[in-house]
Amino acid sequence: MYQSSLLTNTEVGGTDKFVLQNTKMLKANLGQQSGMTEFFARKGAMIAYQGGVNFDGHHEHWGAHISRYMTGEGLNLMKVSGSGSVFLANQAQDIHILDLTGDGLTVDGENVLAFEKQLRWDVVRIESQVNIASAGSYNIELTGHGKVAVTTTGEPLVMRVTPSNYYFADADAVIAWSSSLQVSMQAAVTSSSVWRPRGNTGESWQMQFSGEGMVVVQPAELMPPYNALAGTDMAGRFGMGQGGMAGNNFFGGR
Repeated sequence: MYQSSLLTNTEVGGTDKFVLQNTKMLKANLGQQSGMTEFFARKGAMIAYQGGVNFDGHHEHWGAHISRYMTGEGLNLMKVSGSGSVFLANQAQDIHILDLTGDGLTVDGENVLAFEKQLRWDVVRIESQVNIASAGSYNIELTGHGKVAVTTTGEPLVMRVTPSNYYFADADAVIAWSSSLQVSMQAAVTSSSVWRPRGNTGESWQMQFSGEGMVVVQPAELMPPYNALAGTDMAGRFGMGQGGMAGNNFFGGR
């Protein structure tokens, strides 16, 4: 018989709808024991399953198609149904389960791993004069009662916002916040240098949160440091990167 610490990484039991197997892997239980027969998951996130499970990647309604076309934001989802266990992960990112109890959660669509079917989701716009990367001009708002699993690159910081204590955060590091919060965008550098990559300071756009709720910030920014840019022309300075560089350019373009 094999002898290895590897063999201690066995399946974690439990009948909850979503069960963390470790910090980077989620198990969704379908069937009578969990009471869940369907849920939505990020396309391509399934890494293993057992039982009679169906995956439908063509369920998106016309409203979602229109929102994606108009805003560039959306959820690339598949509907998972049946009876059994489905294991999910995304690029070895950390996974966190949240219980929504009627409150709304505004989250970047790239950080949504799975959620219960009864939760409602919509594309919402963040007021700003320019397109901002990461948290973006448009995000996803999940509302209702149910569980949602979100991902972060590294262990996140959760900041508690109160009426007497507001926070600023880098727009490239924020991944989610309570929908009840008031949010505004502002440049972190002077207007004369903001159009340069991060204004040569390593910082550019900030989000200000006020009201009452929470803000989730991951220890990773979508944009590379300004001095890591390969190109020196306009495209190289403003047009590179996954959403981040394109989103932070003067001409918009997320």
